[in-house]
Amino acid sequence: MKQSLFETRHKAEWERFTLALERLERGKETSQVGGFPKAYRQLCQHLALAEERGYSSFLIDSLQQQVLRGHQQLYRHRSRFSANFLGFILADFPRLVRAEWRFVLAAGLLFFLSLIGFGVLVYLFPELVYNLIPAEQLREMQGMYDPAAGHLGRSAERAASEDWVMFGYYVMHNIGIAFQTFASGLLFGLGSAFFLLYNGLIIGAVAGHLSEIGFGQTFWSFVIGHGAFELMAIALAGAAGLKLGWALIAPGRLTRGEALRRAARKSVLLVCGVMLFLLIAAFIEAYWSSKTGVTPHTKYLVGAALWIMVASYLLFAGRSRHAPE
Repeated sequence: MKQSLFETRHKAEWERFTLALERLERGKETSQVGGFPKAYRQLCQHLALAEERGYSSFLIDSLQQQVLRGHQQLYRHRSRFSANFLGFILADFPRLVRAEWRFVLAAGLLFFLSLIGFGVLVYLFPELVYNLIPAEQLREMQGMYDPAAGHLGRSAERAASEDWVMFGYYVMHNIGIAFQTFASGLLFGLGSAFFLLYNGLIIGAVAGHLSEIGFGQTFWSFVIGHGAFELMAIALAGAAGLKLGWALIAPGRLTRGEALRRAARKSVLLVCGVMLFLLIAAFIEAYWSSKTGVTPHTKYLVGAALWIMVASYLLFAGRSRHAPE
């Protein structure tokens, strides 16, 4: 192909790329980044063709300059996203949790007190469990944690599933619970409070029942590891929902719509951290908690370390002035 025909065919593409590049260099139109990689790869292909066909040095130099500038912008924006993501994980999320400590405390009390309280009651008065959980569902739970079952934390039909299948199941199940707890906060916070109490009662009932019938070691050694992330994620999802509800109840001098919009910004960021916690919890549950070849003592040690790590992360991460911004 002659150079003149090559330039005519691709001139419009090069002009669009140059326009997008100039906007990115001026810090404008950052939405252009979405289609920028494809355009950049196409320009690299055109440069390679120009060099292979021996086109004029003027055209090749021009394309090389555009490729160099495009490379700088492409990886500058990628690096910025990576830095922002890392900064959110290492500093912004735990800072936000501490900043919203009132809602986190309220959600934590509703969830963990109902869990512990009803768990103790069921352990002391076993018949109480049937007021909350049907007998058939309890039998399924017992099969999941029976020391003689040969599998751990899985029902009989899922016992043979591969770990990655169970990982996907745990992710979808846990995210469903967390989103339900968060989104129901739009009912003036009552929905979030209800689901925090309800989930606490259910988990407590199961824990108390299994401990009372002698399956405590298999149950507690299974849940202690991933529970650090999963249970805290449910409480934080509830805190995000309570924040939405409070914005509707007490908007102050703002309209309810504006108060809700402002609260939603922080609530959504909290939920982003919750999703990360739930992914970690699902990974641990699928690939570690369910392993029958690991001794309960080892699982208790690892689980205790994970609880300490989660608590330390939420309490202290992001306090250093050297944390990513």
